[in-house]
Amino acid sequence: MDRAKIIEAKRIVIKFGTNILTNEEGDVSLPRVYSFIEDVSKLKKSGKEIILVTSGAVGLGKKKLGLYNTEAVAMKQACAAIGQSKLMSIYESAFEQYNLVVAQILLTEDDFSQRKKYLSLRTTLNKLIELNVIPVINQNDTVSTIELDELYNNMQVCFSDNDKLSALVASELDADLLVILSDIEGLFDSNPKTNPDAKIITVVENLTTEIMTYGESASVGGRGGMKTKLEAARLVTRSGGTVVIANGKTASVINKVFAGEEIGTIFLPQEEMLSGKKRWIGYATNVLGKIIVNNGAKKAILEKETSLLPIGVVDIVNEFKKGEVVSIIDEDEREIARGIVNYNSNDCKKIVGVHSDEIAKILGYKNYDEIINRDNITILE
Repeated sequence: MDRAKIIEAKRIVIKFGTNILTNEEGDVSLPRVYSFIEDVSKLKKSGKEIILVTSGAVGLGKKKLGLYNTEAVAMKQACAAIGQSKLMSIYESAFEQYNLVVAQILLTEDDFSQRKKYLSLRTTLNKLIELNVIPVINQNDTVSTIELDELYNNMQVCFSDNDKLSALVASELDADLLVILSDIEGLFDSNPKTNPDAKIITVVENLTTEIMTYGESASVGGRGGMKTKLEAARLVTRSGGTVVIANGKTASVINKVFAGEEIGTIFLPQEEMLSGKKRWIGYATNVLGKIIVNNGAKKAILEKETSLLPIGVVDIVNEFKKGEVVSIIDEDEREIARGIVNYNSNDCKKIVGVHSDEIAKILGYKNYDEIINRDNITILE
């Protein structure tokens, strides 16, 4: 019955990783890509709503220029600019054979972290789907400043790879299903490359702390590894969607997934769904500021879902403005939640550890008793 959720899914996001779009020489594996497109076209014509998230632009640009190394940021951005047009032309010409129209959408972190842009993007994507168009989405590496701006060194960005981007898109569009196709079979209970006895986990009902530790570092040729895929799965399942991670190099993998075959790992949706606002607070924003809380405040937030009062705060890290999203950190430096602050960082520092009835005396004003209201807190566990 778990796989029935896949067959019944109406709105579907499919993410193609770099390593399944290219062959060992770094060229586009046209037979595999065309096979994907043929299978996606069948899904589309069966009445499914399809959104694609694709990697591969940097790799294609690198190949076009005959390069082996793109570690320099400017070189990576140049390769992305060259490769993106090539990547899109492949999708466009292939889907034309099935009388399907595609639309290119290139996104940066700010498109999600700025709420007005976030809501505008949602409207645009929904309109494209309404027009029977297949959006083809990629991270805009050419203009992204994430690796150039020193500010990002201390910031938790909403996405830095296409695994997380695909999850944000799936969450934002209330997709029923996210399919992540990479060069791995699914989630194993240990690293199958180093442990021959590693066993694949076919169904994950809850992404527990233990399961999150099964994540590994990025695969060669891409930026995402199992860790980023698990983080993507956590966001989508908390948004009410289902996730499948499967090996894109398996023959007819898309057909097999949607036939309900036991292939890859399926992550089931959680019963308690986050609202759209809480999804944005918890997962779609760039976060610079941090508020460190004591154990009492931590327990109250996690167990009782209370507001964060000044008396529960231990320290303030980095600068932030009123209305920005900040991380709520415990004294072991573990992020437990995120929330929208009612006071800026300077004022927060002045009222650390005090009772709420002292705020007006210290600041000369008091708009709120709490630093973060419970309605503006998203618990991350």
